[in-house]
Amino acid sequence: MALSVRTNFKHLFRTIQKFNSPQRLLCAGTCSGNKDSPGGGRVFSGIQPTGVPHLGNYLGALENWVALQSQYPSVLYSIVDLHSITQPQDPAQLRSNILDMAASLLACGIDPERAILFQQSRVSEHAELSWILSCLTSMPRLRHLPQWKIKSKQKNEGSVGLYTYPVLQAADILLYKSTHVPVGEDQVQHLELAQDLARIFNNRYGDLFPEPAALLSSTRKIKSLRDPSAKMSKSDPQAMATITITDSPDDIALKIRRAVTDFTSEVTFDPETRPGVSNLVTIHAAMATISVEEAVQQARGLDTGEYKKLVSEAVIQRLTPIREEIERLRGDRAHLEEVLDQGTRRARELAAPVLREVRQRVGFC
Repeated sequence: MALSVRTNFKHLFRTIQKFNSPQRLLCAGTCSGNKDSPGGGRVFSGIQPTGVPHLGNYLGALENWVALQSQYPSVLYSIVDLHSITQPQDPAQLRSNILDMAASLLACGIDPERAILFQQSRVSEHAELSWILSCLTSMPRLRHLPQWKIKSKQKNEGSVGLYTYPVLQAADILLYKSTHVPVGEDQVQHLELAQDLARIFNNRYGDLFPEPAALLSSTRKIKSLRDPSAKMSKSDPQAMATITITDSPDDIALKIRRAVTDFTSEVTFDPETRPGVSNLVTIHAAMATISVEEAVQQARGLDTGEYKKLVSEAVIQRLTPIREEIERLRGDRAHLEEVLDQGTRRARELAAPVLREVRQRVGFC
């Protein structure tokens, strides 16, 4: 009788959780209030090897990744090269980009002793679990995900890989029984697919996968320096729009000096009516590790031209040691390959038993 009541309560709780809010299992910042974070839980996230990260990547994701290493006992970060080939890639450039991304992550503070850093394609369990999960996913479910609609329109038609890559994302997460996933707001619906697939698999084959919760960064989205209505992007055709973490001090100062603002000289923070100036305030606050209010206070008495110098100083001071470390690591290819080899071994130690259990439950063995 008690088991039946507990089961019914579990179903009731899941129903309430599903329909109470469109953003399921979400936490702001690093989820410091979550009961799982102090002593348990596993974090997983991935980044595509599509060149050196830019300032938006650093503030929106990588800075948070570094902090999570000390907040969770198990952390995995993957260079997701399988995802990257949904777009055409030059093989030699892809190999170089993978090592470049490894160097960038290490330089930003990812510690191979505290986190498992690995190359996705070298853990074959990702692809196999993705196929199994794709057989539990309906086509309409994928068709309505925002990134498919956006990217397929840009290319008139998209590849099957582009269409199904959210299922691979779900496999990446569930393969390690991850409990928390740091994501941007534009990835929340993809994480919800992972939650749904965990439920579908568990209902059909018995409980195995936890439903992963989102860790939303508290950092405001960094906008393009040339078009503050759009987010900063590696693919922006305007060279002055994006600051990469390997930009020289002169390049950083030039890009910020040419950043779009407006005709009002006073520095204020109002993203709706003054998006360009507000973007600079956001960057200044984040790079100087101060609040937006403190950044505006420091700008008092400065016009926007003078304020841009202050923003440049904060960005240069923060990125210079990272740029120098990336340059050093690029010169030690053997070390980068060893870090990824070690990470691959550790990742497979976690992935292999989970996939064996999946195969057994599905009926393959």
